[in-house]
Order: sequence, then structure tokens, then C-alpha cells
Amino acid sequence: MNVPSRHSHEISHGGYGAPFAPITLAVSWTAFWLLMICIAFQESLRNPHVQWWEPILWEGSSGLVLTGWLLLAVRIRGRYASYLDKPLAWFGAYLRWLPLAILLWIAAVYAIRHGVYAAVGRTYDHPGWGYIVVYESFKLVIFTGLWLGVLFGIDSHGQWQIQRQRLLQTQRALAEAQLAQLQGQLRPHFLFNALNTVSALMHTDVERADRLVATLGDLLRISLRSTDNEMTPLGEELRTLELYATVMSERFRDRVTLSWQTEPAVLDIPVPALLLQPLLENAFKHGVERTVARVCIDVCASRRDHSLEIVVSNSGSRLADEPHAGLGFRNCRERLGIIYGDLAWLHVQNEGDGVAARVSLPLGEAVR
Repeated sequence: MNVPSRHSHEISHGGYGAPFAPITLAVSWTAFWLLMICIAFQESLRNPHVQWWEPILWEGSSGLVLTGWLLLAVRIRGRYASYLDKPLAWFGAYLRWLPLAILLWIAAVYAIRHGVYAAVGRTYDHPGWGYIVVYESFKLVIFTGLWLGVLFGIDSHGQWQIQRQRLLQTQRALAEAQLAQLQGQLRPHFLFNALNTVSALMHTDVERADRLVATLGDLLRISLRSTDNEMTPLGEELRTLELYATVMSERFRDRVTLSWQTEPAVLDIPVPALLLQPLLENAFKHGVERTVARVCIDVCASRRDHSLEIVVSNSGSRLADEPHAGLGFRNCRERLGIIYGDLAWLHVQNEGDGVAARVSLPLGEAVR
């Protein structure tokens, strides 16, 4: 069959369109007519008065003319693409031409048969024209319904693929907008807290405050750079965390000890940018600020089976009986849900003499 040859052909009509796979239809069509010819040829073997080429001519002439009708139906399918969600209207748009198609088909097919028989010096004998019209009309109605059903199925599937792709693109755009909003909420939040730390030192230790301003500048540059990429290697995320920890440790120099335990093999694993900063911020806020005793903060990252587990824990504090999730934890959970769905989680719980925030991220999973 000679079908439009674009690799991924799409016909649009009023905003509708469906990718068309010509090879699928061509193979099915060819296989159907080969089967019809084989059946006719096998039946002719029982009749000694029928020569071998006659069943090929009968079915071949039918297939030749109907191939033309199929090509026409394929070419004009864009006109009726908007009816794909209304099957009766779609079929009706094609079937209204069926009476004319039947008459033209009978005329064309029987002209070919009579012409070939005359060329070999024979006469093509067939029943009367009244019987022919009724018999062939019945066959063509069944045949047309069958192949229009095939064409409708192909187009409907193509349209479904288009709508599904549009839905996925819309969902992804929405998720990216939500992530941008969440990042926008987080960035000024932690920078504001860091500036408060610098402000607290300005009137007591100018040299320390100056060092913190330089560190804060590095932190700000990283923060602005993270707007370009939602994901960042864990090693980069931990470097950002260390800068923030440097700022906060200067404020609580004699009251906090930090410990970093990270497996080298996990440093290149991508994680959401600025995901861990709120967890460390809460360790300082609830663990260090509320006590005068020395607090230990541990940051650990390791691989657990098919997931990356990151733990930020602190001593010296306990969760309330009815803990209230702050902005940082809500932000983290929402981002994890958007990016990973149910495959990632964040749990905050009492552990030992303090509180631990555990994050689990899937490994080898495509980001949504």
C-alpha cells in the first residue's frame, strides 16, 4: 500500500490528531488478502472447470479496488479525527458514502474481470445483476464494518497516546512549578536565619562576623546556582550543608559538635538540591538553641539495599507528644513526593538521647 510516508505522520483537524502506523495497517491488509486468495484457490481445486488463475483474479480484483478505497479512507481520516470520541458520528461520516462506494466497486471489479476474461478469449459468467448487487452489497457492508473498525482502533489508540503524552507533559510542568515554588520558599528562609546569625555577632566579634559574611557569600552563590538544577550530587549537597554548619557553629561555638559520616560510594548519587539544609537547621533550632549543654549533631549517608539513606540527628532534645511539622519538614516531604512519589520518605523520630530525621531515596529510579 502507498501510505503517506512520514515516519511519524500526524493529521490534525480542529486541534485533533493521531499518529498513524502505516506498516501495521499495510501488513494486516496484505495478510488478509493473501488469506482470501489462498482460501479461494483451495476451493477452486475441487472444481475441475476452474483454472488456477481465476480465483486469483476474483479476489485480486476485489482487493485492488478496495485498496484504493482504503487509501482514500486513510487520506481523509483527518477530516473525521474530531469525531473519535463519538464513535457513531465517526462511523456515520464514512458510511454515508457506502451506497455510492458499492455501486462504483461493483462496476470497477466486474469491469476488470470481464476485461481479463475477454483478453484470454473467455467469457466471465456470473448470476444476474440484481443478485450481484444484493450479494456484493451484503459482503461489502460486512467488509467495510470490519476495516473501518480496524482504522478506528488504530486512530483511537493514536489519539489516546497523544492525550496521554499531553497529560504527562502537563503533570511534569505542574510538578516543576511546584518544585520551583518550594525552592523559592526554602531559599530566603534559610538565608534569613543565616543572616540573623551574622547579625548576632556584628557587635561582639567583628572578625568572626566578617568570616561568616564571606562564608555566607559562598552559600548564597550555591543557593542561586541551585535554581538551574533541581537535582545535585550528594557530595555537592553535603558541601552546601557544611557551609551552613560553619555559619551556625560560629554562633554556637562552645555548644555544638558536628560529625560527618559518609560512604564515598554515594557521593555521586543525585539528590534534590537544598533537601538536607532544613533538617540540619532543625537540629540547631531544637537541639542547640534550647539548651546550654553541648549537643552532638551527626550527619550520615549510606547505601541500604536499593536506597540511599541520609540521617541528620542531634542529642539533647526530644519530640513533643504531638509534633507539629514546620515549614522545612513540610517542604522536604512535598518535594520528595513530587520527585519520587511513594518511593521516598522522610521520618522524624526520637532515637537514643535525641531526635533523628531519616531520609530514604530510591536508587536506579527515574525521577518523575
